[in-house]
Amino acid sequence: MAKPTLTPASTMSKVILPSTGTVALTSGGNALSDSAARAVHYPFAIYVNTESPLFDSNFVTGAAEQVAYTFKKLGGDVLDIELTVSNVYSAYEEACLEYSYHINKHQAKNVLGSLLGFATGTFDHHGHMTGGDASGSAVNLAFPTFKAEYARRVGEGFAEEAGIGGNNTFYSASFALTAGVQDYDLQTIISRSATTNTDESTGDPVPYADLVGNSKVKIHRVFYKTPGSMWRFYGYYGGLNVVGNLNYYGQYADDTTFEIIPVWQNKLQAMAYEDHLFTRLSHYSYELFNNKLRIFPIPEGFLQAMYVQFTIDKQPWTEDSDRKNGTDGINNMNTLPFDNIPYKNINAIGKHWIRRYALALCKEMLGHIRGKFGGSIPIPGDTVTLNSADLLSQAKDEQDSLKEELKTILDEMTYKALAEQDSAMVAAIDKVNSNIPLMIYQG
Repeated sequence: MAKPTLTPASTMSKVILPSTGTVALTSGGNALSDSAARAVHYPFAIYVNTESPLFDSNFVTGAAEQVAYTFKKLGGDVLDIELTVSNVYSAYEEACLEYSYHINKHQAKNVLGSLLGFATGTFDHHGHMTGGDASGSAVNLAFPTFKAEYARRVGEGFAEEAGIGGNNTFYSASFALTAGVQDYDLQTIISRSATTNTDESTGDPVPYADLVGNSKVKIHRVFYKTPGSMWRFYGYYGGLNVVGNLNYYGQYADDTTFEIIPVWQNKLQAMAYEDHLFTRLSHYSYELFNNKLRIFPIPEGFLQAMYVQFTIDKQPWTEDSDRKNGTDGINNMNTLPFDNIPYKNINAIGKHWIRRYALALCKEMLGHIRGKFGGSIPIPGDTVTLNSADLLSQAKDEQDSLKEELKTILDEMTYKALAEQDSAMVAAIDKVNSNIPLMIYQG
C-alpha cells in the first residue's frame, strides 16, 4: 500500500497584510463602486467618493503607498502582519482628518477675533459646508483681512452707554404735560405708543411700533421744544439794532433775524450757547429714576409737549431689525465656516506627518487584534508569545508624541507669535546696525 503524500498548509495567520496596496478599489479581485468602497475600505470616504466635494484620486495613491510603508515598518517581510489593506486605508483616512482637525483648530486661533459676527454656514455629517456665504470657498485656507471684530463689539457696547454710537437704534417719543401732574411713567407711555402705533403728543405713527413688548426702554435724554431759535438765544423780546427795521422786529422770521454786534461777542456767545440753552432759558428741570420722570416745577398754565430720546433694551443675542449686527453669525470656533482640508492642499510636511500617524494607528489596530489571543497562542509542543501590549503602548506614545509635536509647531506659528518674532528680529537688527560705524564720505 502506497504511503499518502501530505501537503500541510500553515493556518497560523489567516489574514496577512500584502506587501503593496492597489490604486484600484477592489475586494476579492473585483472592482468596487463608490458606495462599496465606502463600506469596505474607507469609513467616511471623504476623499475617495466621487460625489464628495473633496474627492481626490491622489488620495487613493497615497493610501496604497501607505500599505507598502506599513508592511516594511512592521517587518512584514519577516513576520506575518495580521492586518488587511482596508485597515491601512482607514488609518490613512483617519490620519488625514486628524491633521485637518489640528490645522483648522490652529487657524481658528488666528482668525476668530476678526471673523466674529460674520456669516456662518450649514454643514453635513462630514463637516462639508452645504450652505452659506463661504460655501465652497475654502476660507480655512485663506488669509483673511484683519477686522478686530471682538474689540469693535466691546467698543460698541461702551459707545451705546455713552450715547455716541453702537448698534442700538435711538428713538424719540413725545407726550403732553398735564396741569398739576408732576410724575410721568415713561415706560408706560412709550409701551402704549408702541402698542397703538401712535405718538401720544403728535398722533403720528411711531417707528418703534410693536418693538417694546416686555422690554425695558432706556431713556437717554429728556427735552422740550422752545420757541424759535431767535427767542431761544435772545429771549422772547429779541434785542436792539436788529437787522432790517429797528422798529418792526416781527417783520422777519425768528430764525433769520440777527443783531449787529462785534465778532468777539459772537464768539463768546457761541462758547456759552449750549449752557445758555439748557440753563438760562430752560423752563423745567427734572429727576429720572427707573423710567419715572418728575418735572420741576409742577406744570401749570402754558403746557407743552415733552420729548424723550430712548433705546429699547434687547437680549444680547437678538439681531437688530434696523441694522445687521452679526448676532446670528460666527461666535466661536464651532461656527467658523471651515471644511476638511482638501488632500491636494496638504504639503510634504503634512503628508509625512500623516504617514507616521497612520502607522501608529495601524500599530494600535494590530495590538488589539493580537490581544484577542490573550498575549500568546498555543502551537504543537510550545506557545508563541505575541507583542500586543508592546504594540498598544508604542501606538499610544507615538500618537501622543505626533499630536504634541504638531501642536507645538503650530503654537509657534500663530499670527501673534509671528508678530512677536518679527518684533524681536527688528530689535536684533537695530542692535547690530547700531554697532556698525558710519561711513566717512570721501570726496
